[in-house]
Amino acid sequence: MLNAASERFRSLFSRFQPIFLISHVHNDELIYSFHAFFQRCFTLQQARQLHSQLVLTTAHRLPFLAARLIAVYARFAFLSHARKVFDAIPLESLHHLLLWNSIIRANVSHGYHQHALELYVEMRKLGFLPDGFTLPLVIRACSSLGSSYLCRIVHCHALQMGFRNHLHVVNELVGMYGKLGRMEDARQLFDGMFVRSIVSWNTMVSGYALNRDSLGASRVFKRMELEGLQPNSVTWTSLLSSHARCGLYDETLELFKVMRTRGIEIGAEALAVVLSVCADMAEVDWGKEIHGYVVKGGYEDYLFVKNALIGTYGKHQHMGDAHKVFLEIKNKNLVSWNALISSYAESGLCDEAYAAFLHMEKSDSDDHSLVRPNVISWSAVISGFAYKGRGEKSLELFRQMQLAKVMANCVTISSVLSVCAELAALNLGRELHGYAIRNMMSDNILVGNGLINMYMKCGDFKEGHLVFDNIEGRDLISWNSLIGGYGMHGLGENALRTFNEMIRARMKPDNITFVAILSACSHAGLVAAGRNLFDQMVTEFRIEPNVEHYACMVDLLGRAGLLKEATDIVRNMPIEPNEYVWGALLNSCRMYKDMDIVEETASQILTLKSKITGSFMLLSNIYAANGRWDDSARVRVSARTKGLKKIPGQSWIEVRKKVYTFSAGNLVHFGLEDIYVILEELNLHMASENYKLDSQ
Repeated sequence: MLNAASERFRSLFSRFQPIFLISHVHNDELIYSFHAFFQRCFTLQQARQLHSQLVLTTAHRLPFLAARLIAVYARFAFLSHARKVFDAIPLESLHHLLLWNSIIRANVSHGYHQHALELYVEMRKLGFLPDGFTLPLVIRACSSLGSSYLCRIVHCHALQMGFRNHLHVVNELVGMYGKLGRMEDARQLFDGMFVRSIVSWNTMVSGYALNRDSLGASRVFKRMELEGLQPNSVTWTSLLSSHARCGLYDETLELFKVMRTRGIEIGAEALAVVLSVCADMAEVDWGKEIHGYVVKGGYEDYLFVKNALIGTYGKHQHMGDAHKVFLEIKNKNLVSWNALISSYAESGLCDEAYAAFLHMEKSDSDDHSLVRPNVISWSAVISGFAYKGRGEKSLELFRQMQLAKVMANCVTISSVLSVCAELAALNLGRELHGYAIRNMMSDNILVGNGLINMYMKCGDFKEGHLVFDNIEGRDLISWNSLIGGYGMHGLGENALRTFNEMIRARMKPDNITFVAILSACSHAGLVAAGRNLFDQMVTEFRIEPNVEHYACMVDLLGRAGLLKEATDIVRNMPIEPNEYVWGALLNSCRMYKDMDIVEETASQILTLKSKITGSFMLLSNIYAANGRWDDSARVRVSARTKGLKKIPGQSWIEVRKKVYTFSAGNLVHFGLEDIYVILEELNLHMASENYKLDSQ
C-alpha cells in the first residue's frame, strides 16, 4: 500500500514540478499545489523532497506552507528539521499564530515541554499574543512539567487575555489542576463554567481518577447523569480507572459488568484498566475471561491491550501464557519487552528475564529498530537477581548499565542498595548515596528507606539515623528498617528506644515491626521486654501472631535457657510450627545440651517437607558432637533422600569496588598464599591473647 502511495506521489510531483520552477507563480497557486502534496506525504523522504522544492521556490517562507511542513516533520518525530523550518521564517512573517501553534504543538506532542515553553516566552517577547489554540498547548506543557508556579502564571495569562469562558482553554486548565493534585481548584473552575462539554465532565472524572479519589469521581459521574448528560465510553473508563487506582478491584469489575449490561461501548483503554486490576487479584480466571473478550471484540491489534495481557499473566506467574501473547505481537515495542522481562523477574525467573533482555538487545542490532533497553528494562533484571539473592550479578549488571549511559532511577537505586545491604558493601552504598543526592533522588522515600536499610545492616548507625532524620514523610518501612538494623547487631536497647519513639509518633506498628523488635530482644537477651512486646502485640495492637513471631519467641526463651517455656510455646501454638520454629528450639538445645528435647524435636524435623537444610545439618552436628555417629549419618541420608543439598556458607570482602566471596573447599583465589600468611599471624595473636587471659 505504501509503495503504491509513493508511486502516486512521484507521479503527481513530476506533473507539478514545472510550476515550481516558474519564479512568478502566485502564492495562492503555490499553496494550492503544495497542499495536494502534503495530503499525500507518507514518508520522511517525501517530506524532504517537498522541503527542497519549497526552498527552491522560496515558498518555505509562506506561513501556511511552513506550518504544514513543520507538522509533517513532527509526524515523523524529526523535531530538529521542524525547528530549522521555523527558524528560516522571516521576522515579518512571524505574526502568523499558525506558525507558533505548529512548532509549539510539535514540541508538546513529543514531550519537549520545556522547549515548548521557551517558544511561548519568545513569542510573548516579540509582542505576539496567543489565541485559543496556543494556550491549551502551553497549559498542557506546564502541567506535564508539574510546576505549580508556571501553571499559575499561564492561568493568569489566560484570564488577562479574556479566555475566562473559553471552553477549550478552561477544559485544559481543569485538567492541569487535576495533574497537579489540586482538585479543589479544578472543581472551582469547573463549577464556574457557563458552558460545559462532555470533555469538561470527562476531565473532572479523569482528574479524580488520577488523584486516586474514587468517591470524587463517582460524585461527578452521578451529577453528570442528574443533569441529563449521558456518560460516554471515556467517562466510564475514567471511572473504572479511579476505582482501580484505589485498589477497589471487585468494584472495578462490577462497574465493568454494568458497562456491558447497559451496552456501553467498551474501548481498548477500558480493557487495559480491567486487565491491570486482574493482574493484582488473587485468581487469574478474570484475566482469562477478559482475554476472551479481547479476542471476541477484535481488540487484539491494540498493542497496549496485548502488553496489559502480558502483565496480567506475568503477575500470576503464568509465564507460558505471557510468552505466547508476547510472540503473537507483530510489532513489539519497548513496553512489550519490558512487560515480558518484568514478568519473568517478578516470577523469580531471573535467568529467563536476563535472556529476554539480551534477546531484546540482539533484536535491536539485527532490525535496526528504535527498541532498546531503557531504565525499566535494566531495573527489572537488576531487581530480579537481587530478589533471588544473586547480588554479585545485580552489581555486575548495574555497572554495565552505567557503561551503557542509561541513567538509573529510584527503583534501580533501591534494588542495588538492597544488594549492598546484603553484601555489606558499604563503600558502594556510599557511592550510591552520593549519586542519589547529585540526581535529586535522596528525597524519594524508596531511596531513603533503601539507604537506611543499607547503612544499618552495614553497621553505620550514625549515617543510617541521619538519613532517617532527614526523611520528611517517614513511613512504616523507615521505622522497621531502623529497628531491624539495631536488632541484627545486638543493640536491643536502641531498637526498643526506636520502637517507643515510633509509638509516640503515632505510627502504628505492623507484623513486620514486631518480628524486628522481638528478634532484637532475642539477640540482646531482653527476655522480659520480649514477653511484654508479644503480649502488647496481641492485646493492644490486635495483631494475630504468625509463625515468624512464634519463632522469635522460641529463640528468645531458648537462648536464655528457658527451654521448658520455649517447648510449651511450640506445643501450644495455634498454627503448625515450621522449620524456623523447630530450628530455633533445636539450636537452644544444642547450646544447653538438652538431649531429651533434641529427640522430640528430631522426630518433627525429619517429617518436615522443607527445602531448607539448616535444621537437618544442625541436628546431624548435635548427634556427631555427642558421639552418635550412626544417628548423624541417618539424618544426612534423610536430607539427601529428600533432595536437599547444603548450600556452603560464604564470607565476602569488598576490595576496590569488587566483592570477593570465600567458601570452604574453594581454593581458587588470587593471592591465596598471602591470605594463609595473614591467617597464621592472626592465629599467633589469638594464641597469645588466650595465653595472657588464662594466666591472669
